[in-house]
Amino acid sequence: MTTYLTPGGAETLHTAQGSLDLSRPVCMGVLNLTPDSFYDGASLGAARGGKFTINLDKALSRAESMLAEGARLIDVGGESTRPGAREVPLQEELDRVLPMVEALLERLDVIVSVDTSTPEVMQAAAAAGAGMINDVRALRRPGAIEAAAGTDMAVCLMHMRGEPDTMQEEPEYEDVVAEVAAFLRRRADAAIETGIDPQRIVIDPGFGFGKNTRHNFTLLREMRQFAGIGYPVLAGLSRKSMIGAATGRAPEQRLPGSIAAVMHALHGGARIVRSHDVAATVDAIGVHSMLQEDR
Repeated sequence: MTTYLTPGGAETLHTAQGSLDLSRPVCMGVLNLTPDSFYDGASLGAARGGKFTINLDKALSRAESMLAEGARLIDVGGESTRPGAREVPLQEELDRVLPMVEALLERLDVIVSVDTSTPEVMQAAAAAGAGMINDVRALRRPGAIEAAAGTDMAVCLMHMRGEPDTMQEEPEYEDVVAEVAAFLRRRADAAIETGIDPQRIVIDPGFGFGKNTRHNFTLLREMRQFAGIGYPVLAGLSRKSMIGAATGRAPEQRLPGSIAAVMHALHGGARIVRSHDVAATVDAIGVHSMLQEDR
């Protein structure tokens, strides 16, 4: 079974926190709660007694700033998925994520997304009231698709070849666009067959996840192929290694290159842009939207 929505995806995404209007693209702010994320996760906590402890006040302040800058979603992650990242034990991921989810929902009017592949974390986040699951493994861990189907949360299904610790070891494709698109269609079909409403589904081609620089820029160039599948497309390009490859710059210097990539993703039909730099990304969305409106 293949289910298609309108070209470019539905203009409304159904989440457990209500509907999200996607007639104009929106920004998802990144809130990493890990010591080993490739860019900024360690800044929100400290190592104490051999364990990484989140500074909840500092993390909330970051989230408040992103909301003030125009973020419509905050993506909370307790397990790094950068190349070479280790798997985090269940209780450690829960200890990082749940207090933050609860604090965000108590204090801020924003849709909370939980960046996880772990069924137990999905269920706990749903019980806490979070609105969305953002899964780099596209609900392929045992029990994940059933856990997601048992909630009212939106789900983002991302393409990743392999696992984070091995995904960048000489990735190969015969046709990266066709293969990634086919994978996303299959995972969306599987989600629907398990009981997830099509209007809860978002897809993500997975820039940097089991792709080399050429693969990543081919996917970006052909973004319209993914928008044409019929679900809202999320693009996560912020400060990634593909931007470094194009510019020769370190992660902390990649904002201009990231915004250039974001503009191309928006032109290709992306409806959600995941970013560490909310204010700049929201400005890019504003310029893109004005160009569209003045046609």
